[in-house]
Amino acid sequence: MLLSVPRHTLWIGALALFALSGIARASGDDEDPPKPNCPKGQVWDSKSKACVSQQSKLVPDADRASYAYRLAKDGRYQEALDLLATLENPNTAQALNYRGYATRKLGRTDEGIGYYLQSVALDPKYAQVREYLGEAYVIKGQLDLAQAQLQAIRTLCTTRCEEYRDLKEAIDAAQKT
Repeated sequence: MLLSVPRHTLWIGALALFALSGIARASGDDEDPPKPNCPKGQVWDSKSKACVSQQSKLVPDADRASYAYRLAKDGRYQEALDLLATLENPNTAQALNYRGYATRKLGRTDEGIGYYLQSVALDPKYAQVREYLGEAYVIKGQLDLAQAQLQAIRTLCTTRCEEYRDLKEAIDAAQKT
């Protein structure tokens, strides 16, 4: 004997099972695409979605700077600096920030601070560079200057932004030692 169930009830039930199975995902919950990992001497080109020679003039500075930052975040600091050296305009807030990050991570903190300060001069509202500048000051034991950067970040994006939380954590850790 077949039961008579309204069609919309079956559809809702199937949708609920699908959602409960863990297969359904909210639209904002997609995983990040795999990050490109180009061989040394190449850069990710977002237009062609491929690794190309970093000497190619077809890759815009924005892609070069973005990929240089990715290299630095992966611990490939010298490669990041080499790539940043290929920029047509190396004097942007973003490029200077990434150059500062890579040099600081190579242990050249004072040089990194110089790049960060140039970046801040170009864009005083750039929270990430203020975080990294503050972290450099923490490395040097200049917690008063790090605190000043923390307060600047607070005015830019409140205490809820990642840059504020990360710098505050670095300052707090330094104060405990």
